Amino acid sequence: MTSARRRAAPRPRAGTPVLAALAAVLCLAAAGCSGSAAGTDPADTVRIVLPEEPPTLEPCDASLTATGVVVRSNITQPLMERNPTTGALEPLLATSWVQTTPTTWTFHIREGVRFSDGTPFDAAAAASSINRAVNGSFGCNVDGYVFGDTELQVAAPDPTTLTVSTPEPDPILPLRVSFVEMVPTSTNAAGKVRVPIGTGPYRVASWDAGTRLNLERNPDYWGTPPAYAHAEYQWRSDSSVRAAMVVNGEADISTGLGPEDGAGDLAVSYPNNETTALRIQATEPPLNDVRVRQAIGLAIDRNGIISALLNGDGQPAAQLVPEGVIGHDPDLTPVGFDVDRARALVAAARADGVDTTTPIRLITRTGLFPRIEQVVQAIAYQLDLAGLNVQIQMMDTSEALTYQQRPFPANTGPILLVIQHGNQAGDAAFSMDQYLKSEGFQSSYGTPDFDREINAAEALTGDARQAALAKVFVDEPREIAQYAYIAHMRGILARSPSVDYTPNSATGDEMRLAEMTPRTTK
Repeated sequence: MTSARRRAAPRPRAGTPVLAALAAVLCLAAAGCSGSAAGTDPADTVRIVLPEEPPTLEPCDASLTATGVVVRSNITQPLMERNPTTGALEPLLATSWVQTTPTTWTFHIREGVRFSDGTPFDAAAAASSINRAVNGSFGCNVDGYVFGDTELQVAAPDPTTLTVSTPEPDPILPLRVSFVEMVPTSTNAAGKVRVPIGTGPYRVASWDAGTRLNLERNPDYWGTPPAYAHAEYQWRSDSSVRAAMVVNGEADISTGLGPEDGAGDLAVSYPNNETTALRIQATEPPLNDVRVRQAIGLAIDRNGIISALLNGDGQPAAQLVPEGVIGHDPDLTPVGFDVDRARALVAAARADGVDTTTPIRLITRTGLFPRIEQVVQAIAYQLDLAGLNVQIQMMDTSEALTYQQRPFPANTGPILLVIQHGNQAGDAAFSMDQYLKSEGFQSSYGTPDFDREINAAEALTGDARQAALAKVFVDEPREIAQYAYIAHMRGILARSPSVDYTPNSATGDEMRLAEMTPRTTK
C-alpha cells in the first residue's frame, strides 16, 4: 500500500534562490536540516528525507509505506524475504522451510540471533510474533492485507523448529509469513507499540516527534554490520523541498519526487511496482452497463498521459500487476485509445435506455502521485469526448480511503476511483484477493463465477499457477471490467553523489539501509 503525498501549486524549481531560501527557512524551523543527531558523526550518517513522518514504527503495520520504509529490514526482519530482482523467497531468520503436510509448513530457525535488547531470537519468539500479528485482535495491517480472515495454528516444539498450519492447504504460506516481522516475546500482545525491538542491523536511537528520527547500528546484529553507523530521517511534505535538500547537500536521499521537482542529475528513476487504474463502481448506473465500462477503457490515452504528464516514467497497463509478479501476463496488451469506438459503445447503451447523462464522480487522493491533478483533468476530458458526464472530486487521504476500502459509504452513486496498487509480495494472489474478488477489501464488484476462477488459480503451484493467474487477468476486462488500467508507474528519488545506493522495485516500501554505502572519490 502507498502513502499519499500532498502537493501544492506549481513552484520554483530546486536550486533557485527562492527555493533554496524556502528550504533554509524550513530547516531552521525544524532545528536544522543539515545537522545530524547530537553525538553522531555526520560523515558516518546517511540522511534521508521522506514525504511524511511515520505514524508509528509498529512492525505488524510494516506493509504500510510510511512505516515499512523505515522499519522493514532495518529495525526488524522476517523469517524470509523476497528478492526484489529475482522474485525468489530467500532465507533470513529461517534457514529453510518445507511443507510437511497439506496444511502445515515447518520452518527451521537460524541459531545465534539476538534482538537489539540482547534477548535471544528462537522459535518461541517467531511463534509469538506470528500469533500477535495474525491471530491478534488489535487490527494489524498485515493481518487483513496478507492473511484475510485466516486463523493460523502456530507451534514451537523446540528452539529451532516452528510449525504453521492453515485450515486449508496454502501453497504460498511461506510468502505470506514473510510479511510478519519478528519481535521479542516481551512485545505487547494486546496493542501496538510505537518503537519496536528487532533483529535488524539498526535500532532506534531517538525520535523527536515532528522533527527527526535517528537510528544507530545494532551492536547485537547477527549479520555483517552496515556501512553507516547512523541513519537520520526527516520529512517534508513539499516534494521540491525534498529534492532541494539533496541538491543543496542537506540530505543524502529524498523519496517521492516528480520529474519537475528539480533534482536534476541527482534524480534516479526506478520501477516501483505501482499500477495506476480507475476502479469503476460497476453496481451503479450507468456504470452497471458493461459497454459503458469498456468505453471508459477505450477513451483513455495512456501513451499521451505517460508521455506528457509522467515524463515518460511509466508503461501502459493492461492488468493490475507489473512484470516480475507471478501471474503477470507478458502477452496481454492494453486496449487501444479509440474515442470513436468508446463514443459508439456509450451511444449504444443510451439507445437501450441507459441514462448516460448521469453525473459520474471521478475521485482521487490529493497528491497520490506527481501531477495527479493534471492526469485526472486529462481523463475527465477524454471521457467527456466519449459522451459521459464526469466531475472531478479531489479528497484528502482519510476521506478518499472511505471510498477505497470496505465498508464503502452508502448511496454514493456512480464513481470512478483512481487507485494505485503496489504488489510487494510478488504473487498476484495478494492483488486478486484485495482488488478482484467480489468481497475483496478494496474491490467494489465481482461475480461468484469469477471468484471461483480466482480461488481455483490460487490453489495451484508452479507453472500451472502462473498460467491460471494470468488467465484471470485476461478474463477480467472481458467478463468483469471493474478496472480501466492506466500505467505501471516508476518512482523517482534524489541521491547524493556521496552515497552509493541502487533503488529497486521494493524501495518505495522497504528502503534497506544496509544496501547504502559511502561513495569513494578518485
